[in-house]
Amino acid sequence: MENFNAANEIQDLQYFGEFGGVNPSISDSSTYTFLSAKTMFDTFEGNAEGCYLYSRHSSPMNLYLSQALAKLENTEAANVTASGMGAITSVLMQVCKNGDHIISSRTIYGGTYAFLKNFFPAYGIQTTFADIGNFEAIENAIQSNTKVIYCESVSNPLLEVADLRTLSKICKKYGLKLIVDNTFSPLSISPKLLGADIVIHSLTKFINGSSDTVGGVYCGTQEFIDDTKNVNSGACMLLGPTMDSLRSSSILKNLRTLHIRMKQHSYNALYLAERFEQDGLKVSYPGLESHRNHMLMKSMMQPEYGFGGLLTIDAGTTEKANELMELMQQENLGYLAVSLGFYKTLFSCSGSSTSSEIPEEERIAMGISDGLIRFSIGLDHDIERTYQKMKDCMLKTGVLNHEIISIS
Repeated sequence: MENFNAANEIQDLQYFGEFGGVNPSISDSSTYTFLSAKTMFDTFEGNAEGCYLYSRHSSPMNLYLSQALAKLENTEAANVTASGMGAITSVLMQVCKNGDHIISSRTIYGGTYAFLKNFFPAYGIQTTFADIGNFEAIENAIQSNTKVIYCESVSNPLLEVADLRTLSKICKKYGLKLIVDNTFSPLSISPKLLGADIVIHSLTKFINGSSDTVGGVYCGTQEFIDDTKNVNSGACMLLGPTMDSLRSSSILKNLRTLHIRMKQHSYNALYLAERFEQDGLKVSYPGLESHRNHMLMKSMMQPEYGFGGLLTIDAGTTEKANELMELMQQENLGYLAVSLGFYKTLFSCSGSSTSSEIPEEERIAMGISDGLIRFSIGLDHDIERTYQKMKDCMLKTGVLNHEIISIS
């Protein structure tokens, strides 16, 4: 297992504000002045190191956050964007052109699925969706115009784990790029060390952790990052999904506690998953030995950060799922809301929320049932108390059977 202590790398980064502040100063400017016209010209040409031109291109705070996130993912460089989808679309539009082909995991975030299936074909870019664990099917899907294999390290919402080492070998064999969304498993999994070419995050989620900011990042080689920011041909530069400097500052501050938060998210999620499984619920969590990718994730992860903060249970029907979530919110056990990584538990019925862009018949084929509830487990101090209160809600709504509980 590859070992890289990203938390230490981030903590070692040191920035001073312009007046010696322990936090770097926020540059509250959309444009920057030059002492000479030649320096402005050189900056346009990309030949003026350390100079800033216009905040859509770069800003000091965005650069600080990007450097920290590159350390997090063990890449040469990174670039932050105004949303996770801003990062995903910028990367794919940089790598793929008219006539190209993508192979994607079939179980991915609904917005990414909609982009690949509904938006990209109008620009001559086709996608084949495949079971990311079926390597024979993936190799059979490769065409002469295939450019990318795209997946999530831990998928949304089914929590399937991608074998990044094997996917990387396939990509190297056929000259493809492996692009990995690592939103669900920061610190736990380091895709670059397992062979990924480009790593993406929705910063909105665990990395920021306070549900007050939308943001994204893509991490890769310095050459690739520079290409995306090229003033003439860079997808990110020309599409303009720029992160605001105030938001960058907020995320950078929260990033410093990510290592502490991920340990607690993972501890709480494993505790609940084990107890719910013992109670007879249909639970999916990579930390359970019953999860089909348990050993795979164990072989790829950094153990101290655990198996992540996401788990799912199947309540049977949408009606039961909604009844349970409403009662749990009423009992102050969390919020009925999309997104993840918040200090409180968030829960949503995936089929009617974050995966609603996927047609019903395809969702069912993937295994996203009508009653599937995705939990983003919070930072509760007394997780035993949380479990008891959640179990009471499940018993009251009939999601848990009294007879099964008494037998177990």
